[in-house]
Amino acid sequence: MLKNHKTFLSLGFLAFALLLSVSVLARVIPANDTTFHYQGRIDFSNSSAPVVVWQASIVAIEFSGPKLQLGFSGLEGQAYFDAEIDGVTYLLKGQNGWIESPVKLDDGWHSITLFKRNEASTGHIAFKGIKIDNREKTKRPQTKDYTTRFIFYGDSITVGACNEDEPTADQWSDYSTHNNAKSYATLVANAFDADFRNIAISGIGISVGYQPYTVDKVWNRYYPDPTSEIAKPSYFKPDVVFVNYGENDDSFSKNNNMEFPADYASRYIEQVKRLRTTYPNSKIVILRGGMYGGAKSERLIKPWEKVVTALEATDENIYHYVFKHWHNLHPRVKNHKIMADELVVWLKQKNWF
Repeated sequence: MLKNHKTFLSLGFLAFALLLSVSVLARVIPANDTTFHYQGRIDFSNSSAPVVVWQASIVAIEFSGPKLQLGFSGLEGQAYFDAEIDGVTYLLKGQNGWIESPVKLDDGWHSITLFKRNEASTGHIAFKGIKIDNREKTKRPQTKDYTTRFIFYGDSITVGACNEDEPTADQWSDYSTHNNAKSYATLVANAFDADFRNIAISGIGISVGYQPYTVDKVWNRYYPDPTSEIAKPSYFKPDVVFVNYGENDDSFSKNNNMEFPADYASRYIEQVKRLRTTYPNSKIVILRGGMYGGAKSERLIKPWEKVVTALEATDENIYHYVFKHWHNLHPRVKNHKIMADELVVWLKQKNWF
């Protein structure tokens, strides 16, 4: 009887130890905890599971201890992140549930920043928070006191689509190689240490394109969906608004044996006027180029020139820039770097910052 009693006590102690061990891992820091830092056009309609939609959106936190799990739910399509942990970047594929840290951690303090790589039109996911040891803590990361803010509107060129694909072909099935962190837009923003937003969609056009909607239907929404809620973009006050459209109007109409859309210029002018109403104090820079259409197609170039001539004649804070460098496929990382360097030089000559 005494032996059985000792066995019972031993089993009870083991169960308690196991319960304690499990409980150590059980602390959830929910996504609406104030120690999280968010950056970007993010859907916060459910604060406990904000949806990371647009490329270049950021989630960041600092935490202590050797344990880390990241929680996600509601995956639609694909969602890839650059997970920067203690200054080292790892590729993270968003999946429903809890994901283990991609790197082994020690007992000290750590920082993690998630940067959404692939574009909104290829997938989004809700962030649920992190799990750490019960005994550990979190704190809000020190954020930069930004003095410069940019927003980029455009198509696949501005997205950075296919920029890590093989040199000879674009592919549209595995979006882990579509890396907005290495797009010209992100590189330009980083050169000026700017807070920025990237609201670009592959295939979209001013008048026609490969998406079932045009720019005017989605530029101001939380999702690349004309039926989604308007995101009140005026809350973000950029110093410069960059706009780069036209490649798809040209290639889509050409591939479908259509004339270049006759209303391209008038619709582009109206779109820029919408941007001016939304961002009354911003510089607006209308870009062109990066691929064949913007560099060489007269069907596109002539209407585009009408757009900038008309707008610059009536608004002294509207400018234009044409990329000298372009690529016959979607620009690869090295092409984006050259394009970014061009634009940075031009911007520095303006002395706006």
